[in-house]
Amino acid sequence: MKLEHLTNETFKEKIFNYEASKDWKFEGKIPAIIDFYADWCAPCKTVAPILEELKDEYGDKLDIFKVNTEEQRELASVFGVQSIPSLLFIPKEGQPQMAMGALPKETFKQAISEVLSVTE
Repeated sequence: MKLEHLTNETFKEKIFNYEASKDWKFEGKIPAIIDFYADWCAPCKTVAPILEELKDEYGDKLDIFKVNTEEQRELASVFGVQSIPSLLFIPKEGQPQMAMGALPKETFKQAISEVLSVTE
């Protein structure tokens, strides 16, 4: 299953309209992960297939999106993305949490369970 790539516009519709509000308000219906990546980044290429597997495993309980930091510089700067991959874990309620680096699949699963309260 291919993951959806977000642009500035779709990000504001589906995740958070940062132009309308300074306070975090998640627009999504289910918890989400956003992968901030670039095509030239080797660790990002390691994470990509893991995220696709996770999307297949969690299905409708979890949204996983990708943001190309080269194309969407404004989005990257809104979240202060300095290094990639950076992964934003967004629970249904509460504040999102950012993780840096190429995480192993087990770490993703732990974060999905603990931060997002989603089980397979």
